[in-house]
Amino acid sequence: MILPIETIYGHLQGLKSSQLKQLQKLYHQRLPGDRLTTSEFAQRLAAISTEINQPVCVYINRRGQPIRVGVGTPGQTQIPLLELPRYGVERLSGIRCIATQLKADPPNQAALTAMAMQRLDALAVLILSGSGFERRGGGATGYVRATYLAHLIPQPEDTLRPQANEAGEEPPASWSVSPPLSLEMLANQDFVDLVEGLEEEFRREYTARQVDRTQDQVLLVGLQTDTLPIQRFQDGLAELSRLVETAGGEVLQVLCQRRPRPHPQTVVGEGKVQEIALTVQAVGASLVVFDRDLSPTQIRNLEMQLGVRVIDRTEVILDIFAQRAQSKAGKLQVELAQLEYMLPRLAGRGQAMSRLGGGIGTRGPGETKLETERRSIQRRITRLQREVDQLQAHRSRLRQQRQHREIPSVAIVGYTNAGKSTLLNVLTAAEVYAADQLFATLDPTTRRLVITNPETQELETILLTDTVGFIHELPPALIDAFRATLEEVTEADALVHLVDLSHPAWQSHIRSVMAILTAMPIVPGPILLVFNKIDCADGDAIALAREEFPNGIFISASAGLGLETLKQKLCHLAHYSLVHAGG
Repeated sequence: MILPIETIYGHLQGLKSSQLKQLQKLYHQRLPGDRLTTSEFAQRLAAISTEINQPVCVYINRRGQPIRVGVGTPGQTQIPLLELPRYGVERLSGIRCIATQLKADPPNQAALTAMAMQRLDALAVLILSGSGFERRGGGATGYVRATYLAHLIPQPEDTLRPQANEAGEEPPASWSVSPPLSLEMLANQDFVDLVEGLEEEFRREYTARQVDRTQDQVLLVGLQTDTLPIQRFQDGLAELSRLVETAGGEVLQVLCQRRPRPHPQTVVGEGKVQEIALTVQAVGASLVVFDRDLSPTQIRNLEMQLGVRVIDRTEVILDIFAQRAQSKAGKLQVELAQLEYMLPRLAGRGQAMSRLGGGIGTRGPGETKLETERRSIQRRITRLQREVDQLQAHRSRLRQQRQHREIPSVAIVGYTNAGKSTLLNVLTAAEVYAADQLFATLDPTTRRLVITNPETQELETILLTDTVGFIHELPPALIDAFRATLEEVTEADALVHLVDLSHPAWQSHIRSVMAILTAMPIVPGPILLVFNKIDCADGDAIALAREEFPNGIFISASAGLGLETLKQKLCHLAHYSLVHAGG
């Protein structure tokens, strides 16, 4: 980490030039590598603080070299988290803070929180003479009256709660604060022994829960607003957790907050942001995922304060789609959706985006890298849009051929993981990939289903299409980009709306799917409601579904239950749709 030499941070208003020079000279001090501080350095720091009548903080690396001098408390002068090295939960940052304090109290919550957020090796607080401190722990002469030493301690695994931490619940303490010490006792502290002992404790504590570092270690954050019912909020968090796991991440912990409305700058409140930062450090999270869409400004502010990557629900879904798309059409549509999502979020995505790209010869500094990226993405979006339009026209011709042959088509729609691909496989032996995952398949698959008409005993052919799963608040970018898939819905003669009856939020899933279908530019044909996974659903859910939807069909695709009844209904549905279309 390289910082501008002799730059003084913090509250500098009213300071004389001579006082600023004294502060700048602190950068030229060098402390012994095995000592937290020396009496001479502490007294000099305290003298400057006494003269300007403000607290002063000096941040020192393990070579004993000051790298940051600030006027103010540890919370006011802390190093931005993005500038700190990240070694993981088994190591500290390699930086300690020596801070003066005008009051005789032990270091407060704000100072200890700043220490934890930066994972400082230690925080030494110098209580100045004249602060009203009684002579305890030996006292001291000169400017330093007494001292406190604080450092982090590892949290046992059972305190790292995976369940949601509701608003107002204090996170477990992760630090230790000494009783008052004399300056001599602080100066004689073996710093190397202290740091090595602490890091060994962290390594021992976290060895038992080492994880695959190729996975993102994720902290989920949920915000419950006044307009969001508690059950809907909890269902959304559970679904987000499944989405993260489907994308290949591991959810370490979930934090929640209740607010009337999202904070415009950071979504959650200032105190919750600090708690998130502390939890990130405590559990070793490499990614923070919010349960709602974030603006570019909110992402930028949160990443600056948390020191790790921050993404929202839409970006998780886009990542899943990027992993699962197999066909050329699917890959094109995923890339298009990602670029359209990324374009307004370029600003603030790392310092590189704000630097000038130098030119050769007479080109001069040229356009910024941000502008270059934006132009490049715009060109790529235009080209992808053209290719998607061509694919859309090709699919339209194929559908016209099928309609010319008067073969009825039925699209299977439903919430993600409702069992659509499993049902297609069971009915048509399609061998489409099916798994207990969200968005296991993305590309539409059409197969012929041959059914014996129960009335005429003749063979009937129906085209069954498996479509991409819907989800609550499907990101608009995905609705636009997956036009080809969704057109299989709007162009189908009829729909099978498949519902996972074993899911506790099955009623909410029905409403979400119907809301998306209603918003389609073309009104779909007749809809047959089919309840799946009845072998896993409880009796109360089945009874309620039968009462609310008496015309529904109840099946288990994996267990083969109710499939003959479904085939007969499909035959009637296909005939009805053809007659209706012809009339």
